Amino acid sequence: MASNDKCIKALRKNNMTDTADKLSPFYDVIVGGGGLGGLTAANILARNGLKVLLAEHHSQLGGLATWFRRKNHIFDVALHGFPSGMKKTLRKYWSKEMADRIIQVKSVRFDNPQFSLDTSFTKEDFTRILVTKFGVEKETVDAFYKELDSMNYYDNSTMTNRELFDKYFPGRNDVVRLLMEPITYANGSTLDEPAITYGIVFSNFMNKGVFTFLGGTDLMLDMMRKELCANKADIATRAEITRAVIRDGKITGAIINGREIRCNALISNGNLMSTVFDWAGKEHFSPDFIEKTEKVRLNNSSCQVYIGLKKGEKFDFIGDLLFTSEHPVFSPEAIVSNNVTSRTFSVYYPEIRPGSDDYTVVASMNARYEDWANMQKTKYDEAKKNLIIDTLRVLDKYIPGIEAKIDYTEAATPKTFERYTLHRKGASFGTKFEGLQISMELSQQIKGLYHTGSVGIIMSGWLGAANYGVITANSTEKYLLNIN
Repeated sequence: MASNDKCIKALRKNNMTDTADKLSPFYDVIVGGGGLGGLTAANILARNGLKVLLAEHHSQLGGLATWFRRKNHIFDVALHGFPSGMKKTLRKYWSKEMADRIIQVKSVRFDNPQFSLDTSFTKEDFTRILVTKFGVEKETVDAFYKELDSMNYYDNSTMTNRELFDKYFPGRNDVVRLLMEPITYANGSTLDEPAITYGIVFSNFMNKGVFTFLGGTDLMLDMMRKELCANKADIATRAEITRAVIRDGKITGAIINGREIRCNALISNGNLMSTVFDWAGKEHFSPDFIEKTEKVRLNNSSCQVYIGLKKGEKFDFIGDLLFTSEHPVFSPEAIVSNNVTSRTFSVYYPEIRPGSDDYTVVASMNARYEDWANMQKTKYDEAKKNLIIDTLRVLDKYIPGIEAKIDYTEAATPKTFERYTLHRKGASFGTKFEGLQISMELSQQIKGLYHTGSVGIIMSGWLGAANYGVITANSTEKYLLNIN
């Protein structure tokens, strides 16, 4: 398909359409939000010949899977690990060139008071570790895997993660830490969530290991922009949707930067609660639906510390993903505590971005919005400073003398994520499991309104977000074909 000249021209300027007054008056579909779910949905629909607008309030695409540049360093936001299934998703719904850049990370490392080990994060390696290091019977491990493989998010199972682990590994907090902690870091799961929220995600990761994108998130998003342009999608950054236009129970447009743009369908890639209560308004939904929606719990948020090394400085290989903790046992409550004891380090070596000589580290910590939201500015700035200091203290164990090697540090908090993503309470992982039903039933309440985003935990992460975009795109296209 021929390139969209207007889109390509804007792309050369390193942004898209700056203001809504440059947009067409009508689109088949408006996608609000440029996270991986919104990007994927927009690309599928545009590739299938529909007139699509992707509207992103921020100056940059990606949502939580984005990047930024500071002092000649490029920092990726979000963990840079995802399952091998991302390769198939990119090949099918984006391009072979993107899929070919999915490479396996060399090492996932755990270091905590209960154990220290390296793993390739495959089923075979976890079996070896559980049997030889933790003394679990192989038959038990195989039975555990079999139950995970049988899980389906359409199942109406009431089993919790706690009950799942008690069934196979009673009294073994160390085993639970090995199996559960990475998923808790990645999507906020707790022991009291439905077991399906753990099982599906962990099974995906354990298929063939953990992978990343060669060239970094900046290259991936650049390739996605070009693919969208080639498929003649319009992309508008700094374009905030403040309201859905709803007439006679169906979507007829969206208010973008104060201007009404007409459309037949609207896909929200924003926070689910904001979609219902801010974009649409409770008056457009049935009382029963609103009652259920008001009971949906937001997931927790995150803090991050970004660390860049001086030009010419480097460090030896310490692993690609490093799950560290000083807490004596595995505890999801401790992981979100403002008294930080647990961190995940995403380590970026120059090989991640071929041609670069830059070493960077991103420390990620799960957090509660409430611990940061009401701080006075002086206290808030001091807390961010201490977050950096303590992170460097921990990292020094793995990179001795790290403080003398760096020339840049920066901290992000739940308030930062709230500002840049517009997620209520900076909810990094969307909603808890009950949000999935609400998300998938929006179009039953308002014709033409759809949602794709981090809901139900199993739709979190890079692969889950992209695949939910596929599901939503297919539902939206079916609706549009039926009204035309």
